[in-house]
This record gives sequence, C-alpha cells and structure tokens, in this order.
Amino acid sequence: MYDKIMEDMSVYDKLQILSDAAKYDVACTSSGVDRKGNGTGMGNCNKAGICHSFSADGRCISLLKILFTNECIYDCKYCVNRSSNDVVRTSFTPEEVCTLTMEFYRRNYIEGLFLSSGILKSPDYTMELIYAALYKLRHVHNFQGYIHVKTIPGTDEEMVRRIGFLADRMSVNLELPTAEGLRLLAPHKNRKNILTPMRLVQNKMTENKQEITLYRNAPRFVPAGQSTQMIIGATPETDYQILNVAESLYKKFELKRVFYSAFVSVNKECSLLSARTEEGPPLLREHRLYQADWLLRFYHFEAKELLDEKNPNFNIFLDPKCNWALKHLEYFPVEVNQADYKMLLRVPGIGCKSASRIVKARRFGNLKFEDLKKMGVVLKRAVYFLTCGGRMMYPVKMEEDYITRNLLHTKEKLPEGTDRLTYRQLSLFDDVHFGEKQACREVSQW
Repeated sequence: MYDKIMEDMSVYDKLQILSDAAKYDVACTSSGVDRKGNGTGMGNCNKAGICHSFSADGRCISLLKILFTNECIYDCKYCVNRSSNDVVRTSFTPEEVCTLTMEFYRRNYIEGLFLSSGILKSPDYTMELIYAALYKLRHVHNFQGYIHVKTIPGTDEEMVRRIGFLADRMSVNLELPTAEGLRLLAPHKNRKNILTPMRLVQNKMTENKQEITLYRNAPRFVPAGQSTQMIIGATPETDYQILNVAESLYKKFELKRVFYSAFVSVNKECSLLSARTEEGPPLLREHRLYQADWLLRFYHFEAKELLDEKNPNFNIFLDPKCNWALKHLEYFPVEVNQADYKMLLRVPGIGCKSASRIVKARRFGNLKFEDLKKMGVVLKRAVYFLTCGGRMMYPVKMEEDYITRNLLHTKEKLPEGTDRLTYRQLSLFDDVHFGEKQACREVSQW
C-alpha cells in the first residue's frame, strides 16, 4: 500500500509536503565553513548570501530545507509527524533529493541543502538512504555546495562517520532541555542515544584536524562543526536550567550553536504546557535565550552570572546584558579610557566590534562620547554605565529603578512580529500567492 502511494505522488507533491514538514526545525545556520569548489563541479561554500540562514559573516543565505521522509516510528507528543497523527505520509528517493537540489541550485533559488528526516523503519535504514542521497550529490552530480544533515539518534557509528565526510555540518537534536522532559514527551528517545553521536562527531573532528595538519589533502570531516536544537515552552524548565544545559554543551561537546525553538502546539496533548493555554509560541522568551546564548559565546559571561535559582527566568522587558548590569551597579560607571576589553563587553550598548575599536583608538588619545557614537556604541543604553575622562554624558542617578525606567522608555526594538504573532514560515511556494514585499517581510520574522 505504501509503495502504491509513493508511485501515485509526484515529486512536486512530495516537495510541498516535506518542505512544509521541515519548517519546525530551525537549526539551519550554515556558519563556520568557507570550503571552495575545485573548479570541476558545481557550487561552493565561499561566503554565499541570499536568505533563510546565516553565513559566518552574518549574511543570509538560502537552503533547500526538506525532510527526507515524514514517516516516523516514534510518537513524540510535540511532533506533527508523530506516528499517531493522521497526516499524509511520503518520502523522497535519493535520486529525487539530488534532482531537486541540483535544479534549485541551477535556478539560483538555493545555495545549499538542509536535510532532516523522520524515521522510516529504523534509524540505520533511514540514514542509509540519506547517505545514498549525499553520496550521489557529491560524487555523481559533483555538488560542492553547503550541506547540513540531521543525525538520527541510535544510528550506527560507522554510518555517522561516513556521512560526516560528505556533510559540512551535522546536528543531533537534543529536543528537550532535560531527561525528565524527554521521558514525558518522547519516551522512545533517551539522552544517551542523543549524546553518543555528539561525542562521536566531536572526537572524529579532533582526529580529522590532526590528519589535515599532516596531510593537506585529507578529506574534511564536518568542517562547519555540529549544532543542536531545544524546544522551549513544551515542558516546565526554567531559563536558568536551559542556559546551563546550553553552556554545558558548548564546553563538553564544542558545539557551534545551540538553537532554541519556541514550542508551536501542533498536537492536542494535555501534557504539553503550551497546549493548556491560549497563548501562542513563547517567541519573546526564545529571543531572550538567543541574546543570553550570544553572551555565553562571545561576551565571556557564564550562565550563573545571568540567572540563579532565586531568579530563574529572564526579565522579558530587558535584554539579559542590561538586566545583569542593573543587578551589578557596583561595577559601574566604567571609565571608557581605562577599562579592559572584557569589562567593556559588559557595558550595555557596547558590542564586540565597538569594544575592539575603543581599545585600538584610545592608544592615540582620550575618547569622548561623540567618538563612541562614531564607533557604533549605542549611547541610549551606554550613557548610564560609562564615563569619558571621569565625566558622564549628563548627570545620572546610579539607582536601579531610575535607570530601568529610562531604559524601558527607549523602547527596545524587538524582533518584528513578536507583537502580532504569525506562526508561519515562508515556503518554497509562496511566490504563487504573495508579492515580493510580503515574502520578504515573512522571511524577516523568522
């Protein structure tokens, strides 16, 4: 019966189903790799840029984001493709994945492939099909563009190793922040099966770096590193718990990114917290977690500095760095002409680039507030925490309530769409129904 359904369904029909089914997987950033083509094939990974994902230099690039199949033997309560859901099921063949990728690339619609999947028969069976698709893309069609593959927990280690030499990035979804949440909502999965391939990829990447130093032409294993994704809001973990899990993953598994996906209620399950309320996905909470994650990776913060057991959740009205500064006014104001680089990074309104510019520029003379503005410092936040030559820009009360009121008055610009929630991702078929402006607006929301 299944084969009959597959025969009757066109590639276009499959693409509509499997591209839509992939929209809940947000871990598709393609940063960290600049592998160029060798001139004999098609595509490369050298700083490409259109939309949907982000390159290492911050520009958007497009990926064909699809599931290999939406068939699944698991019954995870948060997943639209759970085995008990009554949805139309289909699968690509390896040849169809190759055809779609190459044809979309030739038309300049995409610059790479993001391939995830449900589980057809077993993890090993599904990953063998994915391996066949990637092998043909690389060695038959000579595709040298970016490829990101989701690894299915429980897959044989040898298969993970083989796919790692074909993909630029691999990721294993952690799914939920804690083992308790996983047992509640995804009883067929366990933390050990998820962490084992993560460790395998980490170890193999380390070995591969050593091989490349000895043999310049050695094949590269997952050159863009690995990432993972956590669903936020389906289970009762606090921001403090989530941030500690992320910090641990960065330190122990050397992950490139941890992605946070606001839970979208696609199933009627009484055990899901968000399903018991009429509120939509916690997009603002997701936004705060991404800001905090940035502080962990680039601003030398630790999770225990940003939150604790007494204050386990972020203030939704203030970004995490402003909130930290207000709780630690004893460190401020900072003299911009004397503070070291790490302390400058802790000043709200100063980013990594502006901090570097400050350190370089003050070698040639004392800086003033007008100089800071030219360097990219956001003075509407920084003025409460900085002095130039021992003086503040204007008299300020170093009191938490006073500064908080003024910061809130500036009305931080939140991601477009958080005030009018539309939980919809741009699909490959939107140009049929929407104008260019509408399409671009929806891309910016996600």
